[in-house]
Amino acid sequence: MTSKPVWFITGCSTGFGRELAQHTLALGYPTVVTARNPAQLDDIVKGHEDNALVLKLDVTKLDEVAAAVKAAEERFGRIDVLVNNAGIGYFGSLEESDLSEARKMFDINIWGLMDMTRAVLPILRRQRSGTVVNISSIGGLRGFPAVGFYNGTKFAVEGLSESLSKEVAHLGIKVLIVEPSGFRTDWAGRSANEAPETIEDYRASAGERMRQIRAASGNQPGDPVKAVQAIVKAVEAKDPPLRLLLGKIALDGGREKIREMQRDFDAWAEVSAGADSPKQ
Repeated sequence: MTSKPVWFITGCSTGFGRELAQHTLALGYPTVVTARNPAQLDDIVKGHEDNALVLKLDVTKLDEVAAAVKAAEERFGRIDVLVNNAGIGYFGSLEESDLSEARKMFDINIWGLMDMTRAVLPILRRQRSGTVVNISSIGGLRGFPAVGFYNGTKFAVEGLSESLSKEVAHLGIKVLIVEPSGFRTDWAGRSANEAPETIEDYRASAGERMRQIRAASGNQPGDPVKAVQAIVKAVEAKDPPLRLLLGKIALDGGREKIREMQRDFDAWAEVSAGADSPKQ
């Protein structure tokens, strides 16, 4: 039905999802624009009605996931790029955190992402082409105080995505893991709740980190417009990366993580290798 790549984006009401939908529509790409409240998407699709499909979608509801994927295929005939952007944050030390809120975050950030991916994969397999873009975080590579459960969701996204990339590469399907640092989105604002109680012993670690994150909200160095341009560039590259770090803080942090791991590997190499059974 269309020769242009069809993008399906979750969580378009704010942040990267909103900016990405605006960008792909501006490029003339057919785009499935989704949110739990579709009324928040009217301004995004205005003037692009021929190329836009607005759908109600809560990624934690399997019936809505299935209906959205079916509607997208019926409208455009294919899906070329799935962007799993829907997600939330949560602040608090591991001991302070409300576990019901943490589980909610896991339901959205991990299970919602996987339910969407599993629903779209049959289409990509039939096409023998397509890209799954999973929005992770520098917090998917490095752990930080105050966001341990959030780190847990993003570390899981990283592992699932890397495994998926190896399962589908021979089918012509690619996987892109996007790892931003601080960007001017709602992530550190209304999109993230925090622990209801504080423990004095964590004031210097989790408490201080949370204060810094909240204070920087709205003034982060990352530009969401440049970020989504980078995402499209990576998706359309002949040889795209598995991981795309976004922002200098993310790049520096990723490199430091490699150095930290290398130091531990080298310092304990003899002990590590010595854990094998003796050769017979």
